[in-house]
Amino acid sequence: MSLCDQALPYVRAIAPYQPGKPITQLSRELGIPAERIVKLASNENPLGMSPKARSALEAAVNTLERYPDDFELKAAVAAHTGLGKERIVLGNGSNDLLDIAARVFLAPGRSAVYSRHAFAVYPIASLTAGAEPIAAPARDFGHDLDAMRAAVRPDTRLVWIANPNNPTGTYLPHAQLEAFLRVLPGDIVVVLDEAYNEYLPVDALGDSRDWLGEFPNLVITRTFSKIYGLAGLRVGYALTSADIADLMNRVRQPFNCNNLALAAASAALDDHEFVAHSQRINRAGMEQLTSGFRRLGFEFIPSYGNFVAFRAGDAALINEKLLRQGVIVRPIAGYGMPEWLRVTVGAEAENRRFLQALEAARG
Repeated sequence: MSLCDQALPYVRAIAPYQPGKPITQLSRELGIPAERIVKLASNENPLGMSPKARSALEAAVNTLERYPDDFELKAAVAAHTGLGKERIVLGNGSNDLLDIAARVFLAPGRSAVYSRHAFAVYPIASLTAGAEPIAAPARDFGHDLDAMRAAVRPDTRLVWIANPNNPTGTYLPHAQLEAFLRVLPGDIVVVLDEAYNEYLPVDALGDSRDWLGEFPNLVITRTFSKIYGLAGLRVGYALTSADIADLMNRVRQPFNCNNLALAAASAALDDHEFVAHSQRINRAGMEQLTSGFRRLGFEFIPSYGNFVAFRAGDAALINEKLLRQGVIVRPIAGYGMPEWLRVTVGAEAENRRFLQALEAARG
């Protein structure tokens, strides 16, 4: 028996997360100059970070010899959400918070339910804790809450829900989610992943924070990686009951958010003008992409995020042709969608370059 054979079997069963291909990697592989490559694979904000966040980050460089103090970011999140600091957990990105929730509530002999075509980290986090991930059937590429309720077993201790969902962009109206929370047993934790919440149109917005007082089993996770443009700094937060927050903070690694991330995130929360500008750019870019798909004859899934999934047919071949033109999008065969690709909404010129490359790739 090899040393690796002695690793826990549920760890060996994990399929590693596959991130979007970095610009530098494609440049090395194909010899394309990095400045000629357009990356629309990882749902990053094409505007970058806000000016306020950048200024705060530059000032924080002078603090790097000190261990982080997360007091100011917790205070900023508390002011932003209207919740007490005792109900907030900070994470090294929201992925860290998903992992923390799994380690608190899951273990061998327990199970977790998620939706088919939902974020790949849910089964990874479940397996990492030794639990069995159960994929419930999807409905129109989105969450089927009835199917998820039916998939719950006596050993289920956690349910994962992404709203909007990545990679499909589908959205569950708040009335449906609230009804689901009411019928789910109260001893099952619901992790509501709202990484793309800030991209929702006004007519779709509902405030999930209102449920926290009624449903003590609810954990809401949000991130600074998307609309706030801080993906490289890795910072997010969870909102939940004080009791669950206390448990998550016991498991959370000390100093899991660095000084630069804390400073930039605190400032980003206050940059309302930047967030509004990002929303306008996203709406315009989404219209540009979906109009292009209609013109070119590609089926797509209407999206509530800053990305859109489209049916490419031979997605692997189309993706390879796009890469050779210096355009990076995201294959999603690993999500049970082998004919589909996902593209991030970029700046106007990036979207135009993608659509031109897609037309050429289609032949």
